[in-house]
Amino acid sequence: MTQSAKHRPLDRIDMTILDTLQKDGRISNVELAKKVNLSPSPCIDRVRRLELDGYIEGFGARLSASKLGYGTAAFIQVTLDRTTAAIFDQFRDAVVNIPQVAECHMVAGGFDYLLKLRLSSMEAYRAVLGRIVDLPGVQQTHTYVVIEQVKQDAGLPLKAVNPELKAD
Repeated sequence: MTQSAKHRPLDRIDMTILDTLQKDGRISNVELAKKVNLSPSPCIDRVRRLELDGYIEGFGARLSASKLGYGTAAFIQVTLDRTTAAIFDQFRDAVVNIPQVAECHMVAGGFDYLLKLRLSSMEAYRAVLGRIVDLPGVQQTHTYVVIEQVKQDAGLPLKAVNPELKAD
């Protein structure tokens, strides 16, 4: 984290920039500047600073999993046979090499990791499960196949913590 991120709190304009960009990463700088009541040059300077300070991690497109052949989603709880730093590292280093694992979270509670998989079919799930159970330290897994996605990640709820942000 840079010095400016440590000492300079985000103001209303910064928060509005972040909120706008997470909803529409393709907005032009001119349109963004209008929305936050700045001229384009200081607006792009703020966006660059927010990137440099790590508030903006990147830009991308949200793709249709079903149209691209990855319409099956599943969550797998993974319990390791022991909880040591070495086995955590071995598991992490191995799981990141499985492309169907969209997310992997170490969690506190009754198991050690929660994996989110994106798959083309149940046959693909079976093949990936075979790889997962062979990862270092895996003792047990429990799978939950998604029937219906009720809510998708829409970004951080910045308006909930900063009511000054204008409603769209």
